[in-house]
Amino acid sequence: MTVLKSVGALGMVGAVGGLLAGALAVPTVGGAGLTAKLLASTFTDLPPAPREEPLSQVTRLLDKEGKVFAQFYTANRTQVPLARVAPAMREAIVAIEDARFYEHGGLDVKGTLRALITNSQAGGIRQGGSSLTQQLVKNILVENAQSADERDRARAQSLGRKITELRYALALEEKYRKDEILERYLNIAYFGAGAHGVEAAAQRFFATTAARLTLTQAATLAGAVRAPYTTDPSLGRKHQAKLKDRRDLVLDRMAGLGMITAAQAAAGKRAELGIELAPQPGGCAQSEYPYYCMYVQRELLTNPAFGNTPAERQGRMARGGLTIRTALSPKAQRAAERAIRSRVDAEDTEVAAEAMVEPGTGKIRAMAASKRFGTNPGGRDNGPGTTFNLPADMAHGGGMGFQAGSTFKVFTLATALEQGWRFGQGFQTPGALVPAHGYRDCRGNAVNAPGARVYNASGEGRGGPHSLETGTWKSVNIFYMMLEQKVGLCNVVKTARALGVTRADGTALREVPTFTLGVNEMDPVTVAAAFAAFGARGLYCKPQAILEISGDGGRTAVPPSCEQALEKRVADAVTYVLRGVFGQGTMKGQSIGRPAAGKTGTNNGYTSAWFAGYTPDLAAAVSVGDIRGSYRYPLTGVRIGDAYYGSVQGASLPGPIWVSSMEAALRNRPATGFVYPDMSRFGGGYTPGLKEMLAAERKAARERLPRGERKRWKRGGQHRKNHKIRWKRHRQR
Repeated sequence: MTVLKSVGALGMVGAVGGLLAGALAVPTVGGAGLTAKLLASTFTDLPPAPREEPLSQVTRLLDKEGKVFAQFYTANRTQVPLARVAPAMREAIVAIEDARFYEHGGLDVKGTLRALITNSQAGGIRQGGSSLTQQLVKNILVENAQSADERDRARAQSLGRKITELRYALALEEKYRKDEILERYLNIAYFGAGAHGVEAAAQRFFATTAARLTLTQAATLAGAVRAPYTTDPSLGRKHQAKLKDRRDLVLDRMAGLGMITAAQAAAGKRAELGIELAPQPGGCAQSEYPYYCMYVQRELLTNPAFGNTPAERQGRMARGGLTIRTALSPKAQRAAERAIRSRVDAEDTEVAAEAMVEPGTGKIRAMAASKRFGTNPGGRDNGPGTTFNLPADMAHGGGMGFQAGSTFKVFTLATALEQGWRFGQGFQTPGALVPAHGYRDCRGNAVNAPGARVYNASGEGRGGPHSLETGTWKSVNIFYMMLEQKVGLCNVVKTARALGVTRADGTALREVPTFTLGVNEMDPVTVAAAFAAFGARGLYCKPQAILEISGDGGRTAVPPSCEQALEKRVADAVTYVLRGVFGQGTMKGQSIGRPAAGKTGTNNGYTSAWFAGYTPDLAAAVSVGDIRGSYRYPLTGVRIGDAYYGSVQGASLPGPIWVSSMEAALRNRPATGFVYPDMSRFGGGYTPGLKEMLAAERKAARERLPRGERKRWKRGGQHRKNHKIRWKRHRQR
């Protein structure tokens, strides 16, 4: 049996028993069947205080500048200490809910006795009388409920539930000081309009904080607690009128208790209700940056770093109360969104998606797509939205992805350079190729395709000599199929894996002869992170959205996860070749005004198109394909945005999006140069017939010029010579 220690808590039990025994002189109390002796023992053999699970709160996502861009929650609540609740709010809630709160020991004997007698005679609950501590108990039991049945039992209008509530209330009074009980009550109570706790209610009702509530605002919130659904101001004027009546009642009650003057109460009652329903959006669909939000949310639910089991991670998400600092750059995000929006409309069935990743850290700086996120996010004028995280893989809410096309040739290029190939080195290529032999996967199995026939894409030529540079700049399919055969398919696959390449759907990479042509479906985040490794001189860092998590358990920094996937000099050599894509290759004529390297990707049959590129400061990958299915709806004869495309290639749409977004994302940032390659190791290669082929191409190009242009070309010999000297110096820098 519990020892009675003070009148403040369990010492009240004796008084309760005496009062009840005197009041209930009959053996039984109405239909309740409770004897005075049984009732007295009920209040002496007390259980432990009810178990208190952490309250569900709001989790907020911050960008790199500390601004909230998304929040999600099961209950819109932000816990605050009592010191951050305005004194007027504390007084108002005590006045209307439990005026003798600081005098009794958890059980308001007068009010409870009156209610018990009335309820016992009625055979059920007809009258209130609960103290704040009892109300806290009820809220705790509801919050702890694991099912709808448990919640119903916690709210049941029965004497049995009331007695249990009283017993727990006395136990809580033994455990906590009065101010601690009041603090817990203010944080757990529901105020209506989706606001749980006084801080969320202050923000929702008045767009302020609990610490800044005025007298009339405090009285309004205190009046809402008793019947939060019938006084919910978001439901219309009738509900607001009921809320105003409750507010005035609170003000009168405060004046009657001497907490405020009659004049203050009168002035408060004359004031307008002043409701300013501030929106409290929840979920990624209502976020300013929904794709990034979804990536973070899925990371929290799937990454073992945030919990050992799915249930543990899910529980952490449901409880919320976390502040998550992310790597999102608003500047880069706006740049990506604007570049996409200027060329692809939201109602187009063709979709563009882009991810930006920082070399050397893996920080995801932006994730954008042409489709608006949600089932119907912008009305019929904007077309249907999507619930797929288009820039991400399936593990982060994305879909199947699109084949990455010729962007995969960089992995074959890196493998060749690692094996000792040199700039200028290459071989003669035919006009077509049958991959009938020489290809083995990483299990040693032959994966030849004797029934297939590979051609170069239009504009690549019918064959001829090609070096590492020209084969890359012109994106020659057959050259890269042959190079992959020479360096080994498995070695190329290993290079790709070392650079974080995994399929968007999470299945194993397809180790087939056309691996180098990008037959695996990818997502922009994964491709951007792989290309970022070249910008970081071979240092691959896993894509990282979450930098730091803060909560009740403290603050936890999430360090980058990086490893040297390629030798630095090999990465420098890859960059040297890829820089020529802008100067002499498929992206010729397109530039971001600073050193950059990249690779276009156009898939067989124009099913999708890509561009991936980087500077030492930022990498990005852009994909374009039809959301209805890339094979059924190839990118030929299509109107996208305001332009018509006979066929969409990597340089015709993804490339310009990349250029515009990178220009804006890096604007006003000093340009960083690449490291010049080790020419003693990589220079000096030779491809028989290549010099003659290039000379013939230049001559043919001159012959196609109009006569006047041809004369100016001949007269401009010295100008061309000077230009070549300047270009050579520029490349050396």
